Amino acid sequence: MAVSEASPFGVGFWGQVEGFQGSGQQPRYDRAVGSVAYVSRVRVERVRGPLRRAYLPAEEQPVVFGVHSAVAEHYGVPAGSEAERATTLDYIVAAAAG
Repeated sequence: MAVSEASPFGVGFWGQVEGFQGSGQQPRYDRAVGSVAYVSRVRVERVRGPLRRAYLPAEEQPVVFGVHSAVAEHYGVPAGSEAERATTLDYIVAAAAG
């Protein structure tokens, strides 16, 4: 995908302003991103194997991630183990769907 085809909003791939590719001009990145509204402070601990604990803002208890079903099988984690939990991918999909 060419830089000028990346966005219908006048900003190309990686924030480059359209019309600069091959023009000899330097792209301007300052127009592509506004001010930062929020920075998420998250800490992730690896417990063991695929089991991880994430400390998220506004949550009193950590969120525990692991693997299950086909993901567990892919990584050789036996069914019924303590690592049988929702994956990080499950949380990403849920967040995107919400």
